[in-house]
Amino acid sequence: MRVLILGMAVGLVAQGQVLTKSAIVRYFDPVRANIEAAAEQMPAEKYEFKLTADQMSFAEWLLHSVDRNYQDCAALKGEAVPVKLKETGALQGKPAISKAVKDSFAYCAAALDGVDDRKVVSTPELSYSFLHTVVHNNEIYGNLVGYLRVSGVMPPSTARRQGAAGKK
Repeated sequence: MRVLILGMAVGLVAQGQVLTKSAIVRYFDPVRANIEAAAEQMPAEKYEFKLTADQMSFAEWLLHSVDRNYQDCAALKGEAVPVKLKETGALQGKPAISKAVKDSFAYCAAALDGVDDRKVVSTPELSYSFLHTVVHNNEIYGNLVGYLRVSGVMPPSTARRQGAAGKK
């Protein structure tokens, strides 16, 4: 996946198009809202639910997002990862995990506020981290949707779309 993301970034730059912070933020904000809402809407008793025995639980998917957010956004900020995998792995229960999700996205929002287009294309690692905040979280949200639907919870993105359609 890293090669694909870097290839896309290089291709855009080569075509004279620049990765822009505004474009990433346009996609970051909705996936942030979707994952934060999914964490809130899933009943606490379903946090350890797995679609199959070999898959991660709903909580593990959320914590995976938290870990990646801190890793990618620390790179964008040029600092050490502030919350270690060991710390997030110890989190249990909906309140703690939901808070961790929100905190990690707030950290990323601050990181995105602190970069400009020139900085994020300055190295492949920064371009990767910049794009990964959106790409990987959308993949995670896609997985969370299955858990929500099987648990009888309408995914936040669907609820928003249906709400908007109902207002027409």
